[in-house]
Amino acid sequence: MEEGTMKSPGHLAGTMGGRPAAAATAAAAATAAVPAVPAVPTDCADGGAADADCDYDARQWDVREGCEVRQILDRVADKWSLLVIALLDRRVLRFTELRREIDGISQRMLTVTLRQLERDGLVSRTVHPVVPPRVDYALTPLGATLHDTIQALVTWTEEHQSEIAVARAAYDERVARERGDAPHTPH
Repeated sequence: MEEGTMKSPGHLAGTMGGRPAAAATAAAAATAAVPAVPAVPTDCADGGAADADCDYDARQWDVREGCEVRQILDRVADKWSLLVIALLDRRVLRFTELRREIDGISQRMLTVTLRQLERDGLVSRTVHPVVPPRVDYALTPLGATLHDTIQALVTWTEEHQSEIAVARAAYDERVARERGDAPHTPH
């Protein structure tokens, strides 16, 4: 793989927002009778009055279909959107360049991802009146602020990946021991 090239395994055929379409439909039906949470997030669960130390309302990440915050998080945090945003940082790319750089993405999924990011105001699309038509994609100023946030998450992941690997190994060993699959090994 070339240095600086972003590759991603996997394929999202038959999914919507990272969930199987049937699961999304079932989840929507199961929560249809639940009262909606206000679209504007409050500072705390009770509106901020009881606890001045509370930074956010956990309900703002509500999993029901109608929750605007959840919809935006689902959009910007899916693997294809993250890769597109990262690739468009400080450069303009054509559709074919994006498709070539993102391993495993179908033409249709890239089209859908770009349209959604454009609709959300994160990516701009410029059509050049030439034959054959040329279309360029770039991050908007809003998209650039999201890239900064994503970069902070990537930096955190890089800094803590060894700790996470140790925690995973310990967890896997503990689960195997509880199932009787592996003997206990002292550390």
